[in-house]
Amino acid sequence: MGQIKIYGLKEKLNPIKESFSNVIHSCLVEAFEFPADKRFHRFFPMEKEDFLYANGRTDSYTVIEISIFEGRTVEAKKRLIRLLYERVNSELNISLHDIEITIFETPKHNWGIRGLPGDELTLNYKINV
Repeated sequence: MGQIKIYGLKEKLNPIKESFSNVIHSCLVEAFEFPADKRFHRFFPMEKEDFLYANGRTDSYTVIEISIFEGRTVEAKKRLIRLLYERVNSELNISLHDIEITIFETPKHNWGIRGLPGDELTLNYKINV
């Protein structure tokens, strides 16, 4: 399971939401072997006064937060991060300095999905990749 949150300035993020979602999803499918039909992305387009960031970033500064069940290898997570940097940069033309990625892992039992704790779900994909 994975829930993705994408934060950015609304004037930069709104026009590319669909493309951004496609890029992120392609990376998750490749790095984590996510099923093609599992896409849970939330966009948070923000006003400039509500989205503060350090000097050296541009108005394209974007934060990607990924919440997942624990179980992926360090190598799989690093692969995801590298793929995201590569594809967001090449396909969306966002500088590497304007992309920040955080992966949050939690035990399955901390998730509630389809009326069950996550550790009681039957999944149609692997977590341990």
